[in-house]
Amino acid sequence: MKILAVTACTAGIAHTYLVAEKLQKAAEELGHEIKVETQGSAGIENEITEADVAQADVVIYAHDIAIRGASRFAGKKVVDVPISLAMKQPKSLLATIEKKLAAKK
Repeated sequence: MKILAVTACTAGIAHTYLVAEKLQKAAEELGHEIKVETQGSAGIENEITEADVAQADVVIYAHDIAIRGASRFAGKKVVDVPISLAMKQPKSLLATIEKKLAAKK
């Protein structure tokens, strides 16, 4: 599964980057490809490109504030969760998404 994720927390510091790392690790452990864009206090980092969007199976928003540039993902399957859920259960979140996508095929 090719996953894109965008993380953004209220302060744009700790949780934004911690969740990015946790999602990256969980995806690798489950055998998925992932690119995580962070929208933190330093601005947008590891920005998702049009080519990334074209190849993605799913987009995850893990956030507590509005995602900037959400219109880029129009037409994609989007999973929208609070940043706390992605922080506490990243592997479970990805496994659930994987099962739901497999069931729709």
